[in-house]
Parts: sequence; C-alpha cells; structure tokens
Amino acid sequence: MADKKEKTFRFVIVGGGIAGVTCVEQLSSQIPSADVALITAGPHIKAVTNYKQVSKTLEEFDVEERPSSVLEEKFPNLTVIHSAVKSLHTQSHSVETADGRVFGYEKLCICSGGRPKLLTQDNPYVLGIRDTDSAQEFQKRLSKAKRIVVVGNGGIALELVNEVEGCEVIWAVKDKAIGNTFFDAGAAQFLIPALEADKPESAAPCKRTHYTTEEPAPGASQTFTADRNSRRRGSGPTEAGSALGPDWHEGIVLRGTEQVSRRVSLEYQCEVEKIFTSEELLNSPQQTLQLENVGSWPVYIQLTNGKTFGCDFVVSATGVVPNTEPFLNGNNFALADDGGLHVDDHMMTSEPDVYAAGDVCTACWEHSPLWQQMRLWTQARQMGWYAGRCMAAHVLSEPIELDFCFELFSHITKFFNYKVVLLGKFNGQGLGPDHELLLRCTKGQEYVKVVLSGGRMVGAVLIGETDLEETFENLILNQMDLTPYGEELLNPDIDIEDYFD
Repeated sequence: MADKKEKTFRFVIVGGGIAGVTCVEQLSSQIPSADVALITAGPHIKAVTNYKQVSKTLEEFDVEERPSSVLEEKFPNLTVIHSAVKSLHTQSHSVETADGRVFGYEKLCICSGGRPKLLTQDNPYVLGIRDTDSAQEFQKRLSKAKRIVVVGNGGIALELVNEVEGCEVIWAVKDKAIGNTFFDAGAAQFLIPALEADKPESAAPCKRTHYTTEEPAPGASQTFTADRNSRRRGSGPTEAGSALGPDWHEGIVLRGTEQVSRRVSLEYQCEVEKIFTSEELLNSPQQTLQLENVGSWPVYIQLTNGKTFGCDFVVSATGVVPNTEPFLNGNNFALADDGGLHVDDHMMTSEPDVYAAGDVCTACWEHSPLWQQMRLWTQARQMGWYAGRCMAAHVLSEPIELDFCFELFSHITKFFNYKVVLLGKFNGQGLGPDHELLLRCTKGQEYVKVVLSGGRMVGAVLIGETDLEETFENLILNQMDLTPYGEELLNPDIDIEDYFD
C-alpha cells in the first residue's frame, strides 16, 4: 500500500461539511506552513458565515454552500481532493479514494457526518431528507402531491411540517408531543397554534409554576387547518452530500397541488408498522382495513396505532446514524453505543493519529454535568474547531485543555418563526425526579422554562424574544443558589437582569 502513495500530507481531513471545513480553517491558521488536504465527495463545501458570539457559550451563524476553491484561495497550503473515500488503512497511515488514488497522512480527522435513518431501504415512495439534494427531490415530488405522511420528530420534521403548503400532511410522531428532541410537551403546546394561525395572537401573560398539558390519547389525532398565502425569499439550488442547514427550506417552494393552504393531522405515540402499494393492499388478506377509495393512492402506510393512510409519498425524517462507512473495515476503531466513533477529550479515536469530529463521532469523555452531545450544527462547528486545535497542539507538542464550549450545552435555532434558545439540561436530561420546573408563558409571544436542581439553575428553554439568554447562562454557569427568589425568578414585572448584574 505504502509504495502507491501519491503524496503524504501532514494533515488530512475527510468531509466537506461544517466540522471538516472548520477543522481545516483552524489547522491552516494555526500552522500555515503545514500541508493540509481536504477530501470531499461534492464540489461544494459548507462554510460558516455571519458568525456571532452571542454570549459566553451561545453562538449564531449561517451555513452557506460555497465552491471549494474559496477555501483553496484562502489557504495556499490546502489541497482539495474531490472524491469519496473508499478505504482507510490506519497502520500504513493512508487513505484510498474512490477514484483509486492513495494519500498518506501524519494526522487524520474524520468528519464524514451522519446519514439518514431510513424507514425502509429502496422504496421509491419513501424519501429521506438529510441533504440539499434530497430536499430538491422532495420539492419536485411535492409539487404533484395531495397528501404526504411525515414520520419523525426532530428538527427537520418540525421545519418541514411548518413549511409545506397546498398539501395535506399527516405527521406521525413516536412521542406524546411534537419536537421532543428539543422541548417538552409544554413547549410543544405553545408552538402548536403556529401550525394553525396566520399570525400569532397576543394574549395576557399566564403565569404558572406547575403545568400539565392535555395530551391526546394514544390513537387520537389533532388536526390544524390554516390558509396561508405567504411565500419565502429564495436562493439558488445546491448539491448533495452535507447535512441541511437550519434554513434549508429557504428558496425551496414547498407547495403541493391542493387549494387548502395547510392541513396538518398529528398522530401521536405511533411508529410505522408497514408500508405497501395499492396492489399489495388489494391482494392482502387483511381486507378488513377500512380505506377510502382503495387504489387511489400510490402508497399506503400502516401505523402501530392501527390506522392506515394512503398518500403520494412518505417522508422519513427520523434522524441520522453516524456515517462510519468506509473507515471501519480492517481497522480497530472503538465504537460508542450509538455507532459513532469513540473520541476522547482531545477528539482522538482509538486508532493512533486519527481524530474525528461532528456527527460521525461520539464524545466519550466524562461530560460536564451541564453538557450533552446532540448532533447539531453548533456542535459540528465546535468539535471541528477543537479537533483542529488538538491536532495542531499535538504536532507542536503544546498542552491543550478541553474547550470551554463543552462546559455548557447551548443552542440557538428557529422553529415556526420563533427564536428558540436551549441551555444546559433543558429537558431535565438525566436529572432524576428531584428537579423542579418554573414556567412563564404568554400565548403567541414567549415561553420560558427553567429547570432547577437543588435550588440551582441547570437548564432553560426560551422561545420568543425573551432577552434572558445571557442572564440565564450566567446563572447556570455560576451555580448560584436561587432558593431565596422562588417563583419571583420568572415574574414578568421584575427585570431579572438588574438582579444579577
């Protein structure tokens, strides 16, 4: 193998997504003289633009697709190799690309991201949405559709259901509430009116400490209808490969054939039992299925709650699995339970000189009590940046500490046009029964939830323009005892920032 190496680079990074590109930028600025190679399958890379440090740990940025030449112009020491990786040989420190070339490395960083978990493989009526290419295919299919079924409860499903117009949407979620990766049932109830309203209505603040939500019984549906004529501004088409950005639907006209602008029916606490065509349905022994006009839909989906729906196609938005192919064969990588490459607190895998960052890896160091890994853009950027720092530090024999961004989980995003800020153990993750919640909610305007454990703030969910993120971040980081403040902490008449400045 070794004799075939076309060239050996000091650093090789695999993957042109956020983690890989950030890693390249970090390495190239730390050691400008080092030969760096970026191996990426697509012609474009994902670049972080309009980066803003909002507070100590919160950051906001846009993600843009750019030609890879932009990076090469910026860093003269960088070579971009356009090909997929076929195999990795950790013993000879070499990577073979799909076009048959072999490159050596001193240090390698795998940033190959995740691939969509598909409900079923190779079904022409099931579309997985993960990258910009599949988003365009979705747009094309949607323009001819009257009804689709969306399966999944993460960020992509939330965005998708909110954006689709002129098409009936049946949304199957396995949980009791929408968006449970990001928030609890209370926040879900706050967001649900956005599915039915043209504009959020303002109402008097409701101040409550404890809350319950009326959950639909398993098997019950919730239906929302709305008439919307609004359109979104556009940007050009994109190519395959990397994950979608938070605004992936910008510039994609998500419109079906129906006159009604939006009709969403929610099916809770159910998963997909099976998917079949109208022919299979007609020939099936279960003719007991009560179905309107059998044969009029190209595909049918049966849910575990006993209901069966016909539709034009099914969207599988059920998350991602770490994309560890084609690195495992012939090597001895330790894998985490979720299938990600096991990395330590220097982003190193179990193979010598091989690092990993972003969705492909799993953080297996002892986490700060206020941080957890979620496969999000912000973490891909942080991990790529930190992996680049670690690789440079190891080559220069400098010490390096775990970066501060891993002290506190923080994420800013937008759902249903509301700003959403998540901090710390925002859903009480791993806290057991001894934590308490404080809540403030103004219908159509804001939703503020604080998670307290032992009188100290350990997490928060902020939806809307609350302006509380910096104050809450400080309260979580300095672990001040908030017992004396009690419910006053969320009293809308008190300017909490003045309290804690």
